[in-house]
Amino acid sequence: MTYSGFRVISEALRGQRGWKPVWRTPDPKPEYDIIIIGGGGHGLATAYNLAREHGLKNIAVLEKGYLGGGNVGRNTTIVRANYFLDGNSEFYSHSLKLWENMEQELNYNTMMSQRGILNLFHSDGQRDAFARRGNAMINQGDDAELLDQNGVRDLVPYLDFENTRFPIYGGLLHKRGGTARHDAVAWGYARGADRLGVDLIQNCEVTGIDIENGAVRGVQTTRGAICAKKIGMVVAGRSSQVAEMAGMRLPIESHVLQAFVTEGLKPVIDQVISFGMGHFYISQSDKGGLVFGGDLDFYASYAARGNLPMKEHVMEAGMTLMPMIGKAKVLRSWGGIMDMTPDGSPIIDRTDVQGLYINCGWCYGGFKAVPASGNVFAHLMATDTYHDAATKFRLDRFRTGRNLLDEEGTGSQHNLH
Repeated sequence: MTYSGFRVISEALRGQRGWKPVWRTPDPKPEYDIIIIGGGGHGLATAYNLAREHGLKNIAVLEKGYLGGGNVGRNTTIVRANYFLDGNSEFYSHSLKLWENMEQELNYNTMMSQRGILNLFHSDGQRDAFARRGNAMINQGDDAELLDQNGVRDLVPYLDFENTRFPIYGGLLHKRGGTARHDAVAWGYARGADRLGVDLIQNCEVTGIDIENGAVRGVQTTRGAICAKKIGMVVAGRSSQVAEMAGMRLPIESHVLQAFVTEGLKPVIDQVISFGMGHFYISQSDKGGLVFGGDLDFYASYAARGNLPMKEHVMEAGMTLMPMIGKAKVLRSWGGIMDMTPDGSPIIDRTDVQGLYINCGWCYGGFKAVPASGNVFAHLMATDTYHDAATKFRLDRFRTGRNLLDEEGTGSQHNLH
């Protein structure tokens, strides 16, 4: 089943009776060549790429709940490639290129909107830092434009430019950045993987990993034992817990990151805007709601809910940047469980257990990384070699201290990333 404007009109005239389920609901087989633990954006994209790019067929994705029920549906939908350090810069540049072709490749509307991202700066030092970042982005082959205060005022005149404490000096504009519909991304990859023969098995929680003579043999699940030659762990904030099943201790802490959405409003915010002094970011959804967020809750937790002090902190930052937001009614908030590494950058690597691979530590960068994460992780699992865009995401950097990718420069502390 393919999607097109003609098909939408045709089904409307026929009472919508011709649509078929987007993917199958198979029972697990006794054995697979590859098992992906985690049915979120990264896991589904990995399975899709294993089948499409590498021609592998006997693959299963195991999800303890429903597909897309984790962090891929619990974020602020931002897509960008405005990273600075070698390693991160080329990876997210690779990811943005994949985003730009995703809808055509999957034949699925992910509502990709390259509306632009504006990062504000509020001091001379921040201006210099953003100028360096913009130059790095251009050298990488991406776009960046440094705006002065008047340039920002022309673009977003509703900000508080008279703020004495945090004056707006200017901003770095990344026009190819923007937003996408998070659940549609998961559904698109699920549909694509299913069409290529991947078994997507929901309500199947992994409870153990079988290891024999230093190599994986399969997993124990709530739906029975399943054998496999290779296993990929792609479970975001649950990475430490799943890795523990294989006797591993990862350099990861899990923290809650809250997000919020207001009632639907008329179009007012065209871009994604990031406040340089309050870690506040905001955009407007296609339904009119203002979608925004801020800092982590700053305590380790596996609970997908937030706390009141951080809600107040985020609201204060929003009011400081754009007082008009105070007129909007907040509809709901939610929390995602972030797998935070000491240097704020991900891990995509083999483990010491033969046939066991990990993909984790995405911190704030998980959603924007989905297509590239699936692409490079599938490459690693299929070929046992590192993709050129992910050579610096090795796990052993935390053992040696070399090649740490501390993008924010906040030091080796998980909760500062």
